[in-house]
Amino acid sequence: MSYDVIVIGAGAAGEAASSLGAELGGKIAVVEKELVGGECTFWACMPSKSLLDSAHRRHVGGDYPWAKAATRRDWMTNRTDGSLPSDATHADGITSVGNSLYRGTARIIGKGKVEVSAAGQLPKTIEARSVIVATGSVPVIPDIEGLADSGFWTSREATTLTELPSSIVVLGGGPIGVEMAQVYARFGCRTTIVEGNDRLLPRDHPSSSKVVTEQLESEGVTVLTGVRAVSVERGGAGRRVKLSDGSVAEGAEVVVAVGRRPADLRSLGAAEAGAELDDRGSAKPDSSMLLADGLFAAGDVAGGLQFTHVADYQGRIAIASALGRTAKADLSAIPRATYTDPETAAVGLTEQEAAAAGHEAFEVTADFATSARGFTIEGSKGHVTAVVDRASKLLVGAFAACPGASELIHEAVLAIKLGVPVPTLADTIHAFPTGSRVFGNLMSEAAKKLKT
Repeated sequence: MSYDVIVIGAGAAGEAASSLGAELGGKIAVVEKELVGGECTFWACMPSKSLLDSAHRRHVGGDYPWAKAATRRDWMTNRTDGSLPSDATHADGITSVGNSLYRGTARIIGKGKVEVSAAGQLPKTIEARSVIVATGSVPVIPDIEGLADSGFWTSREATTLTELPSSIVVLGGGPIGVEMAQVYARFGCRTTIVEGNDRLLPRDHPSSSKVVTEQLESEGVTVLTGVRAVSVERGGAGRRVKLSDGSVAEGAEVVVAVGRRPADLRSLGAAEAGAELDDRGSAKPDSSMLLADGLFAAGDVAGGLQFTHVADYQGRIAIASALGRTAKADLSAIPRATYTDPETAAVGLTEQEAAAAGHEAFEVTADFATSARGFTIEGSKGHVTAVVDRASKLLVGAFAACPGASELIHEAVLAIKLGVPVPTLADTIHAFPTGSRVFGNLMSEAAKKLKT
C-alpha cells in the first residue's frame, strides 16, 4: 500500500497529524500498537484529572467514595469492563476522515518503508513519501536495589487502580507525583512523597512549590525532600523503602513517578531511514520537525517538554511539513500546568533563568489570598509572579499557584509569544474579580518599576 505519509503512533501527536493530514488532502496511514488516543487519554492526563475532580468533590464534603470516582474515571476514558479500555471513538476519528489505521508494531525498514507486525498475522509492508514518528515516551525506572523484585506501579497503574490501598509511597515530586498524592490522600490513603531535590515541583517557581507542599501537608501527606530511595523490600505495610538519610518510608504500594524519557528510536529502525541517533536512541528534529530526508518526529519522542498540547502542536507542524507545506514550530511560549488544588501554572523564565540568559530582569509578585479574587474564595492561598526584562520592557516569565492558574496563565503566554510590552498589558482592562485581574494589577506594578 502506498501513502503520502505514514504516522507511527496514535497518541496526541499522531492523532493531530492524521487529522490535519486528511484536511490537507493527504493519503494518510496511521500505525498504533496499543490504543488509539495514547497515554494521555487512557493512562495519564485524562484519568488523573477525572480523579482530581472526584477528590475535590470529596474534599469539600461531597458523598464521593472511591468506587464512584473509579467508575466515573472508567466511563470518561471509555472503559467498558475491567480489561483494556475501548478506543473505538478515537479509532473512528482516524478512519472516518478517510485515513487508514493499522494495528500492530511498526518498524522502519528503509526510506519511506514501514513493516507492520501484528499477532497472528503476516507482516505487512506499507510505503509513503514521508514517515512521522510519534511514539511518545516511557517511564524512567531508577536503578534502586530491590525495586523490581518488590514490585511497583508506574503512572499507568497509579491512575487506573480499582481498589485503593491503605498506604502509598510516591517516588518523585513532579507533576504526576503531587497530583496523584493529593488524590490518594483525599480518599483517605496514607501517602508519602519522596523527592530527591530540595523541594517538590523542582522545575516550577519556588513559591509555587511552597504553596503545593503546604497544601499537601495540611491534608496529611508526608513530604520528604532532599532524600532518595536506595532500596525497596517487602515488609511492614507492604513495602519498606530505605532512604538515603537512613530513614524508612512504608507503603502497601510504591509508585515510581520520577519522569519519562523519549521512546528509543533504535528498535523502530529510524537509523535505517537516515536519522542520526545518540547513545540513548534519541534524535532532535529541526523546527519543521525533520529528522532526515522524508522522516519527521513529533511529541514526546522529539525531546523537549512532554505535554499533550506540545505533542498536538508538533504533530500539526510535522504533517504540514511532510506534505510539502512551509511550517516551523515556535516553542518560545509553552504553558506548563499542574492540576493540584490549588493549581500551578508557568510560562517562560524565572528571574534567575532570565539573568543567566542575559536579561536585565526583575520580579514582581502578588499574594493571591489578599487579592479581591482571593478574598472571595474561603481558604484561598497562592501567588501570581511575573518576570520582566527592563531593557525591552517585555514579559519573559510568569508563574501562578492559585485557583484557576491553568487558565489565567494564557494571557502571559500570548504576551510572550507576541512580544506585547508590559505597559500595554498594564493598560488592558481585566474583569473584576478574577485571577486575570491579579495579573493585570501586577503588570501595572511592573510598569511603574520600569519608570524608575
